[in-house]
Amino acid sequence: MSRLEGRRILVTRAEHQAGRLSRELASHGAEPVEVPAIRILPPVDFAALDEALRHFSTYGWALVTSANTVNALLARIEELGMISPGSQAWSTMFGPMPKIAAIGPATAKAVRRMGWKVDLIPEKYVAESLLQTLGTKLRGQRVLLARSARARDVIPDSLRAQGIEVDVIDAYRTEIPHESVSRVRELFAGPAGKPALDAATFTSSSTVENFLNLLREAGQTAPPSDLPAISIGPVTSKTLRAAGWEPAMEAEDHNVDGLVRAALEWFSR
Repeated sequence: MSRLEGRRILVTRAEHQAGRLSRELASHGAEPVEVPAIRILPPVDFAALDEALRHFSTYGWALVTSANTVNALLARIEELGMISPGSQAWSTMFGPMPKIAAIGPATAKAVRRMGWKVDLIPEKYVAESLLQTLGTKLRGQRVLLARSARARDVIPDSLRAQGIEVDVIDAYRTEIPHESVSRVRELFAGPAGKPALDAATFTSSSTVENFLNLLREAGQTAPPSDLPAISIGPVTSKTLRAAGWEPAMEAEDHNVDGLVRAALEWFSR
């Protein structure tokens, strides 16, 4: 019998992204309980993004930090009716593509689906590892960083401290799906707010912060510290700790597969 057999595990990813994690958990006998803590939306203003896309070939490097960013770039390219960067027609008209650094394999896969070449993936899928892997490659280059409007400033601050010109562009923004409040209230309706769950999974700092906001809106004043929180990586774990919720496990590989392995390890104890 699988260590996850019959376990009810909370999945807090955005609705359009939850499927794979839920399927992987279900394949080990778990019951995924999807309560989206995050919704992906377009930026408030497209001006900076449009300008960056129209002058894409002027950048030496483009740093892409999530599959959501890639999807947002593709959607905007299609909305503008642009030739896809990386195509032969683009190269003929505008010149070579910038080199692409993707923060992890899921992001790299999304980049390749667009027909773009991935030139660099860091060993660990966090901003600090991306900076370490890039090393001095960006010196003298103009750099585009496309990301969420709520992202940390570790990358741009570090690059600017090295004298590197970097344009930071909001490719998308996130919000809390307020329809999830009633579902959270339902799940935490037991005695003393005890949840009808065996563990909760978190794939980003935003899912942690938004889920805590959902809890507050549902009448829960403190994190459910007796509910094991399984984190995708160190940045997410740091956000959990800052809220007073010590992670039960942190994935060694900062992706969906690593998160599922972390859940399996936790329930083997």
